[in-house]
Amino acid sequence: MANELDDRPEVERTFLVVVDDSEEMRAALRYACRRARHTGGRVALLRVIAPAEFQHFAAIGQLMSDEARADAEALLQRVGGEVRQQAGELPVLYVREGDPADELVTLIDQEPSISILVLAAGTGAEGPGPLISALTSRAADRLRVPLTIVPGHLTDRLIDDLS
Repeated sequence: MANELDDRPEVERTFLVVVDDSEEMRAALRYACRRARHTGGRVALLRVIAPAEFQHFAAIGQLMSDEARADAEALLQRVGGEVRQQAGELPVLYVREGDPADELVTLIDQEPSISILVLAAGTGAEGPGPLISALTSRAADRLRVPLTIVPGHLTDRLIDDLS
């Protein structure tokens, strides 16, 4: 009797990286790209933008939100070019608005192809970073995929050796 798991279509492994303004994000990106290239997977990029706080005039709030989204999309396009060079193919791009931890967990729940979340730990005295802190405390039980934390201080060579 054949194993039921053998009859499932093969799902491509997708490594999700949150694109933020931190220096250590580059370590997570490089690690994810290398792992995707070596495993036949792909990279997905998420940029979470803060909701527009100016609510006095709806049109101004919408304009601010539209500008933030355009900036996020431009950033993801630039980073996506780096992913193409490192991983060999274009990434999947996501822009969400809201709380980063909540939006991240929601995206992972909505996208079954996402199989690994890759984040880099902060290098400063303030700790690993707010997203890692949130995901390893209040949102830890909501993650359905493994979380890989790359030390943010690793050099490209060390990341290449590990991945």
